[in-house]
Amino acid sequence: MPRPRKCRRVCAMPKSSRFGPLNGSCCGEVVMTVDEYETLRLIDLAGYTQEECAAQMGVARTTVQGVYNDARRKVAESLVDGKVLIIKGGDYDLCEGTARPCGRKCHPICCKKDEKHEGDVTL
Repeated sequence: MPRPRKCRRVCAMPKSSRFGPLNGSCCGEVVMTVDEYETLRLIDLAGYTQEECAAQMGVARTTVQGVYNDARRKVAESLVDGKVLIIKGGDYDLCEGTARPCGRKCHPICCKKDEKHEGDVTL
């Protein structure tokens, strides 16, 4: 019997959950889980190493490596094949900002509130 999957800590849900071609023609869908999205956000956007990402999400580095590779493959499939990318589901716990390491490292980087910055243009 396989070991049960461990939930991954996610700091925030994505602001948008559907992405796709603007020309209206698509050739299917690719579903990315919320924990796959979180690995992309932490590693590619926030600049975390895989070790830091693993600590943040509460899983092993090898788990992060596999999840990250799956996420990158899905983004590439969406871009190359013109498929709609949908973010939903997965094994995750939504962070409240109080758990370690969220109380220290996560909060300023990952749990940013929507802030208006000078020069922002609202259409």
